[in-house]
Amino acid sequence: MSAPKRPRRGWDLVGLGAGNAMEWYDWGVYATFSAFFASQFFSGTPGAAFLKTLAVFAAGFVARPFGGFLLGWMADRRGRKSAMVWSVGMASTGSLVIAVIPTAATIGVAAPIILVLARLLQGLAHGGELPAAQTYLSEVAPRQRRGLWSSVIYASGSVGVLGGTLLGAVLAGTLSHPQMISFGWRIPFLLGGLFGLYALVLRARMRESEIFEAQRAKPQRSIGRQVLAHPVPLLRVIGFTMGGTVIYYVWAISAPAFAIAERGTDPAGALWAGSIATVLYMAVLPLWGALSDRIGRRPVMLIALVSLAVLYFPLDSLIQGKTWQLLVAMSIALMIISAISAIGPAVLAEFFPTGIRAAGVGVPYSLAVALFGGTAPYLQTYFNQQHMRGAFIWYAIVLMVGTMITVWFMPETKGMDLTGEETRQPVGQA
Repeated sequence: MSAPKRPRRGWDLVGLGAGNAMEWYDWGVYATFSAFFASQFFSGTPGAAFLKTLAVFAAGFVARPFGGFLLGWMADRRGRKSAMVWSVGMASTGSLVIAVIPTAATIGVAAPIILVLARLLQGLAHGGELPAAQTYLSEVAPRQRRGLWSSVIYASGSVGVLGGTLLGAVLAGTLSHPQMISFGWRIPFLLGGLFGLYALVLRARMRESEIFEAQRAKPQRSIGRQVLAHPVPLLRVIGFTMGGTVIYYVWAISAPAFAIAERGTDPAGALWAGSIATVLYMAVLPLWGALSDRIGRRPVMLIALVSLAVLYFPLDSLIQGKTWQLLVAMSIALMIISAISAIGPAVLAEFFPTGIRAAGVGVPYSLAVALFGGTAPYLQTYFNQQHMRGAFIWYAIVLMVGTMITVWFMPETKGMDLTGEETRQPVGQA
């Protein structure tokens, strides 16, 4: 009796992309709809309630390093597929919980406590999702086209972000503002939880990475000790991530909500502007990925980081309450940020050997995202309310300079062979 056929590579990519899209959707709709449900959980002025809601958004990032370690360990010991199945299950559970939480007017302080717990669960999931998914994709991709394939991570993630933003635009245009505050904000969380169940089924059909399968047959050593034996790559992950994560969360995730709450932009218009800008971002992702396969990872990253540092002040100043202003600023910023997003997963996977590739990336990456990306929307809003807009922009620019320095001194990893345990050479080198 013949063995059952393994799923085709296309199904593997569909399962990876669907789960990744769902997790980014769940993570992003919180920021997108935060201006609507802030008053349902927190008291005070609208601005104060919005700040508290963003603080919970930041709190979700506290769990990400733990998720990066736990699911990273699972990915390196049990398989990339197992970690990705667990991550999508936890994320969808968190979304369903948020969808049905009673408001503070009904259950008092228990409402924000449950909200925080749900976000912590999603933080665990998201902390393990990206390292496992990008490790899996980098291992199944042809090494000469790894930059192009790497763009699938943020392309699929952006489908999730776009889905949430478009849904927000439709709901804001269909429901009245009081209806959005009363119940409209619950709809995206409910849909995210249901879609997560479908993604769970798709991921259960995926194949395991052949590179991991070959590694699993070898004697296993302590993952923690192996990770600590690579201090330079660990620090490199943090330096590589800190500038990009701040700029990404400011422009790709929270920009519409910030424009609504702080710059007086029409809610429906802001969400449509965010949707259009996200489509442009997705369109150029594979172009940057393919370019990095030709000229290298470092030149592409440096071009993007320098451009963003130079343009940050004028792009932020452009947003003054008009929808078209937000659209132009977001579109320019996101098309440049896409260069970092497209190749980031490939670069991070190329830093570590197979036995610790997911855990080695997961822990420092999640720490950097928690410290710098998760706090970015809160700090941006706080400094804006304190009439210190420039302070946050300089903060973001300094972090981007730190990432520029990291990229400048890191080795070029284009075409690197990921099958070896320690010595992995780029294509064409001895």
